[in-house]
Amino acid sequence: MELRGAVAIVTGGGTGIGRSICLALARAGSRAVVVNHPEADAEAARQTAADVSGCGAKGWAYLCDVTDDAACRRMAADSVQRFGRLDVLVNNAGTTRHIPEADLEAVGEEAWDEILDVNLRGAFRCSRAAAPALRETGGSIVNIGSIGGLRSGGSSLPYGVSKAALLQLTRNLAAALAPEVRVNSVSPGLVATRWYRRVDEAAAEARERAFAAHAPLSAVAGPEHVAQAVLGLLAMDLVTGENVIVDGGMHLLYGPSRP
Repeated sequence: MELRGAVAIVTGGGTGIGRSICLALARAGSRAVVVNHPEADAEAARQTAADVSGCGAKGWAYLCDVTDDAACRRMAADSVQRFGRLDVLVNNAGTTRHIPEADLEAVGEEAWDEILDVNLRGAFRCSRAAAPALRETGGSIVNIGSIGGLRSGGSSLPYGVSKAALLQLTRNLAAALAPEVRVNSVSPGLVATRWYRRVDEAAAEARERAFAAHAPLSAVAGPEHVAQAVLGLLAMDLVTGENVIVDGGMHLLYGPSRP
């Protein structure tokens, strides 16, 4: 896929990994990047859109929630109407709750509903909404998963299950939308972002140091490394239904339940 002149939508694009993907797409020559984000963090989306424009692309902050199917359909339609086409969809929007994995009683129906609605059904809604336009351009979808979808542990049990399901959704969509649209995923391990550090910054820094000390590549991923993988998959014209792990090689050392 040639990104020069492309039009992309990035959900959850205002901060962290999503922001890095938006900027990477702009720097790669995309004509326009639609920065989707919930209205609760509108300023972040607007700032990222402005920074995209500063990189030479047209940045557009589009405020809506991926849990709203009608809003997802409007976003796809409005993007095509504004820019004339759609080439790329990156399903990055995600949420979690921090719940000890062994505390099953702490996992209520609300946690399941919220996490699956954003992480899994949100990706499906946006993909379904964007599919007709992507078929017209021979476009591509990249879903942002997690190492938590491949092994136990992580922020919570529902989060890991949602990301495992997202990997299967990737494979199913790759078959359903072929041959016009390719669908792949990126599964980051530990990533140094605001989202990860917001619970306990000191504990996060300590974990990052320990991670880097054990990882084969001796480093913790930043949001820009995930963006690199996204752009790499977009460039691979004969790859679909695949998942790329971005964790400095740490998955090579994982045991059954912990690094």
